[in-house]
Amino acid sequence: MIKVERIDTRSKAEVQRFVEIAFRLYADCPQWVPPLRTDVRTMLNRDKHPFYEHSDADFFIATQGGQDVGRIGALENRRFNEYHDSRQAQFYLFECVDDHEVAQALFNRVFEWSRARGLDEVVGPKGFSPFDGYGIQVEGTEHRQMMMMMNYNYDYYPDLVETLGFEKEVDFISTYIKLADFEVPDRIHRIAERVKKRRNLAVHSFRSKLELRRWKGRIGAAYNRTFVNNWEYYPLTENEIDFTFSDLVLAANPELIKVVLHEGEIVGFILGFPDVSRGLQRANGSLLPLGIFHILLDMRRTQWVSLNGVGIVPKFQGLGGNALLYSEMAKTVKGDFDFVHAELTQVAESAVQMRRDLINLGAKPYKNHRVYIRHI
Repeated sequence: MIKVERIDTRSKAEVQRFVEIAFRLYADCPQWVPPLRTDVRTMLNRDKHPFYEHSDADFFIATQGGQDVGRIGALENRRFNEYHDSRQAQFYLFECVDDHEVAQALFNRVFEWSRARGLDEVVGPKGFSPFDGYGIQVEGTEHRQMMMMMNYNYDYYPDLVETLGFEKEVDFISTYIKLADFEVPDRIHRIAERVKKRRNLAVHSFRSKLELRRWKGRIGAAYNRTFVNNWEYYPLTENEIDFTFSDLVLAANPELIKVVLHEGEIVGFILGFPDVSRGLQRANGSLLPLGIFHILLDMRRTQWVSLNGVGIVPKFQGLGGNALLYSEMAKTVKGDFDFVHAELTQVAESAVQMRRDLINLGAKPYKNHRVYIRHI
């Protein structure tokens, strides 16, 4: 018999049960990168996560034979729904053994939860912020997860949700770049220089995390202006910007982050991060006592870099702005670093021109995460 319970997020024991399901499920999986337990607990904490200032969520655990065999979160992002004039619920943090009945029981609770709130669609996986990672991985599960910037799952997950009537909503494709083969033509660099002069654009690089912290509000505001046409977009609140970009600063190497300025206003950015996946695997979800040491050591040794946030405001797209981004991207990842590999993490399939440009520059699609939708 399968039983599904809503957890009490004020109970440390129940939250811990929810968190540990993933750690048990992927204990022997070399591609999975454990999240920090504190980060997952914060997602469930209504007093700490700014999502709950405007929206709501509940979390469920499935048990069978006295064992926890699955979990799921049901979210209502009211700011997203208001912006898009939609009535969507989201599912997130879905983990499940390879059992269709367990998956059905979990999603039945999500459907009930959603209908009770007058919502008529369920979409996901889709989290609490744009940097939580989208989708169920449908291609490339043989490759290691890129930190916590994307989800990872076993190959049976797509079948679990598709059997329940979910269909594709949008794909997010990640591309691999072997930096030795990544050459931006001189023509692109020349166009970039002309664009800077003609459009009065400048590129600002960062030297320290302190400087980054001073700019985080401006970078967040630029995000709110850049992705207005994206499927996943909704305007972040000031507290969400502060929360999200404070986390990003902790994981950042300032020299891998650049912003494009027009008359002092940020109109574009490149957010690069050293891939510390191996360090996170050794930390196994905890910073103490040695987790932080493993992560810092991996930050110095890693041969991988993730570009997870590359964009320019619509006003400058098609006016040479993309050439400027590609030129700066190449300078960033091939600068004074020892990186061998790069990943452009989770670009929506709707960004057709960017994906085409990247392939022409030598990038290869190698992971695909699919967001699913079902009408209820």
